[in-house]
Amino acid sequence: MTQPTLAHATEFGRMYSRSLTSAPEVPSITTVIGQEHKDLTGWAGHLATQELIQDDRLAAAVGSASQLKTLARHAASAAERFRDAAAQRGDRVHHYAEQVALRALGTDHEVDTARATLVQHGETAFADRFDEWWDLYGVRPLAAEVTVWNHTIGYAGTLDLIAEIAGRTCVIDFKTKGLDRRGRAKPLSESVVMQLVAGMQAEERLVDAQAGIWEPWPHGQDCLLMAVAVSETEVVPVQATPAALKAHWHKFWALRQVWEHGRRTAEAGPSLRPLAPPPAAASAGATTSTAKAPGGDGVPPVTPAA
Repeated sequence: MTQPTLAHATEFGRMYSRSLTSAPEVPSITTVIGQEHKDLTGWAGHLATQELIQDDRLAAAVGSASQLKTLARHAASAAERFRDAAAQRGDRVHHYAEQVALRALGTDHEVDTARATLVQHGETAFADRFDEWWDLYGVRPLAAEVTVWNHTIGYAGTLDLIAEIAGRTCVIDFKTKGLDRRGRAKPLSESVVMQLVAGMQAEERLVDAQAGIWEPWPHGQDCLLMAVAVSETEVVPVQATPAALKAHWHKFWALRQVWEHGRRTAEAGPSLRPLAPPPAAASAGATTSTAKAPGGDGVPPVTPAA
């Protein structure tokens, strides 16, 4: 997958700049969505357990505390390794999808190289299933890897594909999925609806990254929003339900505010600082008094320094 040229990794997550020579200004769509907390401890614990019980070294390590600790440390990172491997696979599949679109657009492409990379990793089935979906749905690409900007809310992102299917303009996001126990593609997360609706609400799209040239978003807000799950056995396209778009857009807006306040509090500097005890009482009578100060518990109220 092409790395968006205007995207930057920052301490506040991925952010976008307006040109190659300007500083990052707004968060990416995925950074905003990432503000929603998702508890993955159960999933991570399951992967760690599976990693440990399937480790061939486990039997020999029983009775040795040091060896068991080594295996446990290795198993503890199972979720991180799984995530990284899935991300790399997703990049390879996305890159192939992009090259197919570029070929259809009549521009320079690397379809053969992208497919060969999938072959090297034993992932040819992803390309085969993608090609079947592409032909079955009669996809006519309009643009691939489109960087967009919204000034009103303040965010940017890169859309996988804008295409025409059966006469409708579609905003399309590809998700590479593993298989469930039945050999079917695992279901998509509903957070993809936020991603799609944020893309549809674009106000500008990038024309020239070097010069920082943008143009008004040409597709309006009447696009069909489609998420496409690509697996080894099937491709499952789904549409974002039109009646749900408003609620997901409001949720995205709220998460954008969460990101903004998080950035502001981080830039404000340390939020806590050491506090010295109050000065000794001026009189012996006050020293021996058991009366409480107005702040309660014998501690005078503290007024924040200017």
